[in-house]
Amino acid sequence: MKDIDLSKIKKAHFAGIGGIGVSAIARMMLAEGKIVSGSDISDSMIIDELRKLGAKIFLGHNADNVADDVDLIVYTPAVTADNPELKKAAEMGMPMLSYPEMLGLISKNKYTIAISGAHGKTTTTAMIAKILIDAGLDPTVIVGSLLKDQGSNFVAGKSGYFVAEACEYKKSFLNLNPKIIVITNIDNDHLDYYGNLENIKQAFGEFAAKLPEDGYLICDSSDKNLKEIIKSVKSEIIDYTKEDNNFNLKIPGGHNIKNAQAAIVVAKILNINEKKALTSLNGFSGAWRRFEYKGKTKNGVLFYDDYGHHPTEIKATLKGARELFGGKKIWCVFQPHLYSRTKLLFDDFGKSFGDADEIILADIYAAREPKDKSINSKMLAEEITRNGGKARYMESFDEITVFLAENAKKGDVVITMGAGDVFKIGEDLLKK
Repeated sequence: MKDIDLSKIKKAHFAGIGGIGVSAIARMMLAEGKIVSGSDISDSMIIDELRKLGAKIFLGHNADNVADDVDLIVYTPAVTADNPELKKAAEMGMPMLSYPEMLGLISKNKYTIAISGAHGKTTTTAMIAKILIDAGLDPTVIVGSLLKDQGSNFVAGKSGYFVAEACEYKKSFLNLNPKIIVITNIDNDHLDYYGNLENIKQAFGEFAAKLPEDGYLICDSSDKNLKEIIKSVKSEIIDYTKEDNNFNLKIPGGHNIKNAQAAIVVAKILNINEKKALTSLNGFSGAWRRFEYKGKTKNGVLFYDDYGHHPTEIKATLKGARELFGGKKIWCVFQPHLYSRTKLLFDDFGKSFGDADEIILADIYAAREPKDKSINSKMLAEEITRNGGKARYMESFDEITVFLAENAKKGDVVITMGAGDVFKIGEDLLKK
């Protein structure tokens, strides 16, 4: 399966084509002139862009979506083995690759810079991509968001450099063949798969061990979660926290200073002029859904949107917002992502909203999980309130939109937050 020659693929079908990673591969194949089809359970902005580029899109998964002459199936790790499209492909003997396997195939013959970590990897990937593009290194880039300058999650480069966001979920990143690995941090996420922090650390250890002797591991070597991992690494280890942080970033927060420090180390390894790299970083305006400014309502309420869905990310984003906006009133509309994550990190979530003045909880976004009646957003609102926050639960996006329209005043800041579709609330309010 790993010996598939991508240059010989003429027609590819994508199961879960709306996923941020899978859609990047679909874009790549469209750019190469291949015939692309794909399916997903719901429509989205990403899918609409693929339509415009010439992809044939099906809403819903069905065996009939897969044409008999398809010569490669690419699927998201979120689809299950009983997916009718995967079943048909298996029956017909079609080659199938998961999104992580595809990334591995692309990275095989390239100088791969893989950016991993529980938090900050998307922003750091986007920063590194901008530095390399601005320096004329013409990299291929796949990122788990949309790059602002390109409006895309994929950049087709002609050089041997490949910049890839490396996801740890289901050990996806082990498919990559990296020359440089950035580990921003390690935290207790994806516990529905890993079970505990020790298993997560072990997976990162396996990933770091993939580096060749002439490779580089960029990390915070004093981080207690990394200390054991880096003992067995063969490559050079560079501590990004030792870098000067004399940045003048457009995006707020100490966490983004750290992301920039890691990015500047990559620039130095690749012999990019440091002044040029700093100019790139200081001109970096963020990535899609990463503390993204969405606009101002007619009555002067500022709207931001953020993908944060883990307690550490929520704290960092709200802390950065507080530093940026000082005494302004900050509203946070949070949509928890996954029943399992909400339940496993319940106590931590309860203590994560200290920098928000008012918190509104939307229903849990189930994504890949069946309903779990033992946990809900009302319970989380009560837990946040117990910890000194002012939180309330609201049943629908419409109810939240009306409430904010009536209660958020001129100069207030509203941040919608979560990995689901909570951003729609801000979009609705801005339209009104």
